[in-house]
Amino acid sequence: MSKQRKLVLFIATSLDGYIAAIDDSLEWLFQVEGEGDNGYSEFYGTVDTVIMGRRTYDWLLAQELEEFPYKNKACYVYTRSSREDNENVTFVNENIFQFANKLKAQEGKNIWLVGGGELLQSFIEEKLVDELIITIAPTILGEGIPLFKKGDYQLNLSLKSTRTFNQFVELHYEVK
Repeated sequence: MSKQRKLVLFIATSLDGYIAAIDDSLEWLFQVEGEGDNGYSEFYGTVDTVIMGRRTYDWLLAQELEEFPYKNKACYVYTRSSREDNENVTFVNENIFQFANKLKAQEGKNIWLVGGGELLQSFIEEKLVDELIITIAPTILGEGIPLFKKGDYQLNLSLKSTRTFNQFVELHYEVK
């Protein structure tokens, strides 16, 4: 019997809980002295599927990257509007609970919930997130896009591990 794939949040946040500045900027994140790629490559090798929200996808496209960063992964983008799939992504608008459980039941590596905050909240409310790997940057933004939105939910966690990457601290939690 094969083990079920896990849905994992892997994300960086400011010390006060923001994943981006109010203008969607991540400049604050790149000003922190890390170590190598701060565990990114190691984590990236554990997943073969990526899920993100449309706003995160649009932000990625606006960065004018030479190549789509998740080219070698199955990539799903949640959107409320009708969009044409392309060579890099499949757009989805189906029930989150059913979709996530269908992916988890398939053979493969883990599933990375990339972002953003609204999509994360939906997955948390449906009790679909299995692990959270949150890297804390020693920066206080004061305002911005919060990692966790206000809502009627509670998530109990168990600490699996902590690591440091120079000025960053990675907290790895399992959902109880």
